[in-house]
Amino acid sequence: MSDSDNIEKYPFAIRPLSPEDGGGYLIEYPDLPGCHSDGETPEQAIVNGRDAVRSYLLSCRKHGDPIPKPGPTTRSSGQFRVRMPKSLHSRLVAEAEREGVSLNMLMVAAAAQTLGQRETSASRKRSRRRRAA
Repeated sequence: MSDSDNIEKYPFAIRPLSPEDGGGYLIEYPDLPGCHSDGETPEQAIVNGRDAVRSYLLSCRKHGDPIPKPGPTTRSSGQFRVRMPKSLHSRLVAEAEREGVSLNMLMVAAAAQTLGQRETSASRKRSRRRRAA
């Protein structure tokens, strides 16, 4: 199995960074302790994250450290079909071209960004409830 095949198998989480933390997006790999990166956009965070995983794996080899295996994934296949209006599809294709990424990468980044924003929002709500109590 090549390094690029391995890199794609490591699950990651993306979340927005606060303005105090410099803004942009953080990508973390839970199966690779300390392996993370960031980017101005979710797409850039994913690209930078792949470089971080590549470097992490190379460092493990160089130092003779065991290479962590990608953790078990959920029962999902990692794929799903989405039906949408042609006009929306066209706009998404145009946006992917503008950003220089595939439509698939654009959609993955958008989904990860949305989940990260929801997690951040939920965390803020829990903090406000604790302070109010």
